[in-house]
Amino acid sequence: MSKKDSHLLSSAEVSQLWGSYMGESSQVCMFSYFLKIAEDKQTKDIVEFAYHTSVRQLDEIKKIFKSEGRAIPHGFHVEEDISPTAKKVYTDDFILEYIHQFARMGLRAHGINLSVVQRQDCMDYYKKCLTDAMKLYEMLVELLTLKGKYQSLPEVPPAKEVDYIQRQSFLSGFLGDKRPLTAPEITNLYANFHRNALGAGLMIGFLPSTRSEEVKKYLIRGKEIAEKHCEIFQAYLKDNDLYASLHWDKEVIPQDLKVFSEKLMMFIASALTSAGIGFYGLGLGTSYRRDLGVSYNRLLGEIELYAEDGTKIMIDKGWLESPPKMRV
Repeated sequence: MSKKDSHLLSSAEVSQLWGSYMGESSQVCMFSYFLKIAEDKQTKDIVEFAYHTSVRQLDEIKKIFKSEGRAIPHGFHVEEDISPTAKKVYTDDFILEYIHQFARMGLRAHGINLSVVQRQDCMDYYKKCLTDAMKLYEMLVELLTLKGKYQSLPEVPPAKEVDYIQRQSFLSGFLGDKRPLTAPEITNLYANFHRNALGAGLMIGFLPSTRSEEVKKYLIRGKEIAEKHCEIFQAYLKDNDLYASLHWDKEVIPQDLKVFSEKLMMFIASALTSAGIGFYGLGLGTSYRRDLGVSYNRLLGEIELYAEDGTKIMIDKGWLESPPKMRV
């Protein structure tokens, strides 16, 4: 350990590393499964890169924790959380979009993590994570574009001059004429639509693996919430002659056999919900129209309640691993 790394991990460092370990261990399970079922060579190459990147990142966190005598989180393991007889549940196109969306979330998360750590080994770790995430994202954009599957956002006409807002009506959205959506509002509406569409498809593929009625009802509820939120975002876009109609339920292959552990499915559902809370907050903070703000606040309340109910299930089932905490 260098002089710069001589102090114990701070609360920010240990919490971010712990969260990264839990997330990456769940993705190692998913990527291992995708490697098994992917058919297209280009898709398999991307999955393989994502898998080996996540494995390497887990090893680096283990080294940092072991250097201080800290317990290694249990997290998730392929042999525990993926059935060895698992059949293909998702198409290759779905696999690419899954990794695409999680790569986007990774870029954001690694940047935040880097901004709160001080120790050199932690900074080096998150810089490498960012580099890997950028490379993976570029690979995905290139392949999705090549396949004609990249979900491009609409173009915005170039402004000829700088424009300042002159009227308070810019903030309205309930009565009278509604102004057109701004570029940030469009960006967040599309992004939240696409994440929810993917989440709904993911839940459909998870459902055959459920054994508990409680978990099954929770995943169905998540699917229904995601679909409803897609409809709401879609309506805002349609009012501006913009369209978002891609749904991933058609990319799910019905299977009766168990593929995923319920613990893994609940964790990923929770991770998507937590990410959704953050992205809805971003949408709320960059939307000036009052009707959009009200909608984001209402949808936030709904998914916060969903997240809380999921946490209760995981606690009751003994699936919720505790983050590091101060000793009493």
